[in-house]
Amino acid sequence: MGKILVCDSIAQEAVEMLKSSGHTLLYEPKITPEELLQRVVDVDAVIVRSRTHVTKEVVNAGVRLKVIARAGVGLDNVDTEAAKARGIQVINSPDSLTNAVAEHALALFLNVARQISYANRRMIEGEWPKSALMGEELTGKTMGIVGFGRIGRRLAQLCRPFNMTILAYDVIPPPEELIKTTGAKMVSLDELLKASDFISIHVPATPETEKMIGERELSIMKPNAIIVNTSRGNVIDEPTLVAYLKSHKIKGAGLDVFAEEPPKGEILTLDNIVLTPHIAGQTLEAQTSAGTSVAKRVLELLS
Repeated sequence: MGKILVCDSIAQEAVEMLKSSGHTLLYEPKITPEELLQRVVDVDAVIVRSRTHVTKEVVNAGVRLKVIARAGVGLDNVDTEAAKARGIQVINSPDSLTNAVAEHALALFLNVARQISYANRRMIEGEWPKSALMGEELTGKTMGIVGFGRIGRRLAQLCRPFNMTILAYDVIPPPEELIKTTGAKMVSLDELLKASDFISIHVPATPETEKMIGERELSIMKPNAIIVNTSRGNVIDEPTLVAYLKSHKIKGAGLDVFAEEPPKGEILTLDNIVLTPHIAGQTLEAQTSAGTSVAKRVLELLS
């Protein structure tokens, strides 16, 4: 039997599944990078979420490693090239967080459009800002979705009750039959940015997507546009976004991810932005699914 190291918190159901497998389980959800380098030497599998980074040094230190698993979407915290060179299987759970992230994006749009967080803060401070606040409805507007994979397509489905026009952009568009199920129209990125009232980002972190929303892209958006990012923080040029929000060149933003986490500075002072601490995928349902699916796959691969 093998040894499995879990480096981040995962669902209890997944922990019990691993415990009952007969493998030795090392559950260390607060492990430090230094401790990881020591522990990984004699383990057969490593399971992480987003907190722990499986670097090239970690991969090479794991002389017995057969599997690296990420309980979540994306693999940007795993050195996949180093793992590939060693013949180590790398897996994740791309389906498990789909609905949770899409719902969170929609919640951010509603929050920003109706100024809910701002109103809540003002009321807690003892004010009654009714006359100062005027919201905006999603119904009948245009939603632009940048990145039309699982999460982007799920968001398109969630927008149906609002009778929204859905524009979508992706470097590699999904099959036509999947596009038809969403009612979306595939367009260029510039067309999407110019025509959309609401813009949602759902792309992976790659060299090509780094700061893909920068000065030029923000400049062609509508002045009443609201942008939401639940993908990766480096996709948007954050200082430029802050400048546009301050000068009201765009209406508002909702961010769950940041260039630096936790964020610092001026971004924390704006009234037309809603911030959440990278929790789009953190629902009970999503985390249970993510944990149990990778646990099951790890056990299959070790056997």
